[in-house]
Amino acid sequence: MHRRNDEHLEFIDGLLGRIEKDEATIQEYMDLCHEISQEIGVPLNFEGRYKWIAFLPSKTHPRIGVLNRYYGVMENGKVKVRGLEVRRRDTPRFVYDAQMEMIKVLSSANSSKEFLEKIPDALRIVKNYRQKLLDGEVSIWDLIVTKHLSKHPREYKQKVSQLIAAEQLIKEGAEVHAGKNIRFLFTNAEDKRYERRVKAEELIEKSASPDTKKYLLLLYAAAASLLSPLGYSTKKIYDAVRGYHHKTLTEY
Repeated sequence: MHRRNDEHLEFIDGLLGRIEKDEATIQEYMDLCHEISQEIGVPLNFEGRYKWIAFLPSKTHPRIGVLNRYYGVMENGKVKVRGLEVRRRDTPRFVYDAQMEMIKVLSSANSSKEFLEKIPDALRIVKNYRQKLLDGEVSIWDLIVTKHLSKHPREYKQKVSQLIAAEQLIKEGAEVHAGKNIRFLFTNAEDKRYERRVKAEELIEKSASPDTKKYLLLLYAAAASLLSPLGYSTKKIYDAVRGYHHKTLTEY
């Protein structure tokens, strides 16, 4: 057993020098993947080389990046995104569009140095979307959130948003079952009367007003996800967009 472990360590030590080799060719990387696959018994494929890639930090260990949450630009210009809001089905169009615009700006960078230089432009996008929402220029339908109803409404113990919306539909005679996707608008997410926190999409009236603070927090959180490898939090995004640091998030 010890001999086998030693052999693995020697193999890994040998790999490090080849992975970090300057000016390595595509064929060399492909050959390396093949060799590793044979050694460990797990198939590996060479996807390509990146101009830059940002791994988002773990929620439990903020100083450590996780392999299933990242975005980057490959040498052929293709943008790869995993684990961000734009890849989630429950992200409202308003937040999706803002994060996609940020990614587009950042993806124009050809190096990590250029990436850093693009951050002010990315933050201006957040500021523009914030202003659109405050000015009432965002369609109600671009604020709709979709959540999966994982079980029957009566089996829930907490009044989560999708349950509240589902109960509204049931009250109007609709049939709602486990597995259904529930679409709703945040109207007053912090209201003590839970039935006022959201409104099911089917029941939205023209006079409906969105919870501006809630959607701005979703916007800031999406921006913070992108820039979290650089230490940005939701609060830091808020400060950067507002331009000063002494207010609290209650004043959005």
